[in-house]
Amino acid sequence: MLLFQGILSGLLGGILMGVVSEAFYRFGIFKSSIFIIDGSFVTRFMKRRADKINTYLFGIPIHLMTSTAFGFIYMGGTHILKLDSHSTWILWTYVTVLWISMLFAALPVAGQGFLGRKGGRFAWVEQLVLHIVYGIGLWFSLNQI
Repeated sequence: MLLFQGILSGLLGGILMGVVSEAFYRFGIFKSSIFIIDGSFVTRFMKRRADKINTYLFGIPIHLMTSTAFGFIYMGGTHILKLDSHSTWILWTYVTVLWISMLFAALPVAGQGFLGRKGGRFAWVEQLVLHIVYGIGLWFSLNQI
């Protein structure tokens, strides 16, 4: 039940993060969408044409799978380390680590450059906002499930 809670909470946090990312992208607030970043990486990795359909077709499930995995890892990690998974401090420390990992590892590997610079000068701020949204979704879900 504990790990299922992490899976479901990660998925719900990922859905919220994805919806906010896509909405802000379409309204011109953000320069890119997390779905486009994830989808572009997959299409490039698989050497497929990176048209809009393929980008979203691969980007949405990849984003939701990674969000779900991070929820699972959070719950599993807090359980193994005997930490309180409902602690705001522990959760925000975890989300901060995810954000830093996104900037220094995931975005460069995805072809977005250091700190996501190919996505714009303020990609790091966009990612901060999105990770805060993910953290809110994860926290809310963990406290409701």
